Amino acid sequence: MPGSPDAIALAASDPDRSWLDALFLGPYGENDALLERLIVEFLRDHVYWRRNFHPEDPPAIPTHAARQPGYQAFEARLRRELHQLSASLKRSVPFHSPRYIGHMASDLLLPGLAAQILTLPYNPNNVSEDAAPVTIDLEVKAGLQLARMLGYPDDTSRPDCAFGHLTSGGTVANYQALRLALALKAFPVALLAAGVPDIDLPADDWSAFNLGPDAGIELLERANAWLAAQPPRERRRWVRAVQAQRIEHLGLVAFFARHAGLKVPKVLAPITAHYSWSKGLKLLGLGRDQLELLPERGMRLDPHALEDTLARCQLERQPVLMTVAVLGTTEYGTIDPVDAVVDARDRWTTRGLGFSVHVDGAWGGYLATLFRNEDGSLRTIDEVGEGFARFPLPEVHAAFTALGRTDSVTVDPHKLGYLPYGAGAFVCRDHRAVALLAEAADYVFHDTRADDYSARYRRLGQFVPEGSKSGAAAAAVYVTHKVLPLDHAHFGRLPRQTVLAAESFHAGSDRLAAALEGVARVAVPFAPDSNLVCLAINPAGNRDLGVANAFVRQLHDELRADPRQPLQVKQFFGSMTTLRPEAVGDVEMARILASIGIDPATLDPDANDSDRLVILRHTLMNPYLVDHANGISYIELYLEHLGHRIRDRLAAAQAA
Repeated sequence: MPGSPDAIALAASDPDRSWLDALFLGPYGENDALLERLIVEFLRDHVYWRRNFHPEDPPAIPTHAARQPGYQAFEARLRRELHQLSASLKRSVPFHSPRYIGHMASDLLLPGLAAQILTLPYNPNNVSEDAAPVTIDLEVKAGLQLARMLGYPDDTSRPDCAFGHLTSGGTVANYQALRLALALKAFPVALLAAGVPDIDLPADDWSAFNLGPDAGIELLERANAWLAAQPPRERRRWVRAVQAQRIEHLGLVAFFARHAGLKVPKVLAPITAHYSWSKGLKLLGLGRDQLELLPERGMRLDPHALEDTLARCQLERQPVLMTVAVLGTTEYGTIDPVDAVVDARDRWTTRGLGFSVHVDGAWGGYLATLFRNEDGSLRTIDEVGEGFARFPLPEVHAAFTALGRTDSVTVDPHKLGYLPYGAGAFVCRDHRAVALLAEAADYVFHDTRADDYSARYRRLGQFVPEGSKSGAAAAAVYVTHKVLPLDHAHFGRLPRQTVLAAESFHAGSDRLAAALEGVARVAVPFAPDSNLVCLAINPAGNRDLGVANAFVRQLHDELRADPRQPLQVKQFFGSMTTLRPEAVGDVEMARILASIGIDPATLDPDANDSDRLVILRHTLMNPYLVDHANGISYIELYLEHLGHRIRDRLAAAQAA
């Protein structure tokens, strides 16, 4: 509530909040004049550009057109439909409000919003420089901005410079990770099958298929150098021979039929991994059976389970395509031990079982700004933790410092980057492997052989899944990163507020639990790693899981957006998720159930609503959750509101 110890502490954590005032349109639309000025200024600038393209051309639309009946009738229909749309959109979810603490959405940063609106009338298509001579460069630069944030090489003069591009979201970025990992894993087998001489090929298919990403890239570089030294006719012959053996040419069935000693590789991921991994394996034709979900410990991937699985895979001669670590799970915001996963990759690669490591940082990727100095160097745990109650835990700090050793990362600017949908991003540590994804399309791509980094990726459509992509989204991401560089002193101040809000929420939930003693049991199932906090709730005296779940679902019904009701009816908006025994483990599940008084024996795997625990989920990314100007903590107001709703519902149930 206003003036509570947590609200005061959060306000004191950053006394100069003026930096925040110009970043967003604001919960009350406070910066409407700024956004309006920007839109009008650059709309006029766009019109001037059109008029000065060839000023000798006569206007195609006459000046008196607006007075014609047909024009006026069209304008009337247009206005009617737009007014109806505007009215309908008033039933949208109020992501902008600090009263919204549900899913991974919040207000939009003005730099990105303005840059996207500014760019839309130019309508660039970032498939090639022919369709987007300006914004395609911005997209490549935005990829390098993200690479620097993650600790990847971002100097384009380095042969092993990173590469990143935008996608419609994290799902497509994860598909791209699978594509690249499979291409790199299978390419050495193609070289071996084609019999390319003089490049020190592996001894057999198994060895070639399990080189690991670094050795695979080195072999690719040796093959390219050897080919470049051949006479043109021989070079073309060898290129055709290798291409004929590649998995991209043969398809999975023919490739593995030719290499009968190889099995289709597996993808290892934590059980909390996003469903896009299942979709991606189906899309590539690898099959859902090749996705092996690993158990967790403390809501993080269990390194011992990973180690045991890799040992079994080697024993069974089962190749592994990649291991996925999650940097901020969708449901819980927990951080997997990235450091342990890359250590396992390095260790098993030396034993002949090579695989890639991909980090799904769709949610938590931008938290990496908290761990970066302005010069790109890493901050110590004490430097990062200054002003926080417990963030970052040593294991969380270790995970973020290991990002630069991974092979690829998914990041979503449209989540914790506060940018419009859809703007996901895929970033890989070494761009040289991306050549394996190249697709020729003569009507789009010029037949150049430039080795220049920027020139190569001006033909971006050759390498990405999409055939058309928005240049406006690239402008939004690039400009935002220029205005707010991706380090702790600039962009990092935003995620800092979100983690402080999570710590305030966590402390407030303890007070709520104390206030509801004898009425209901309230507990945070696991302390937050980042900026998501969940609450488990059970009416006092109840021991049955199904009853507790039904009660929490009723609470969630009051917190979810309902288009049939005016938005103002809702005081707050939240979301829910579930805890499954197979995700948290039997020991952790028993502990969590006991913390709210549930008998673990009522957990029934065969029952519809008793096979998991339903919990409330809160995403604390709105930077105005604590209103410093007015001395209001929306976190405290929400917890107070939740307490009232719990009491009222239980009282109504008893009266009935």
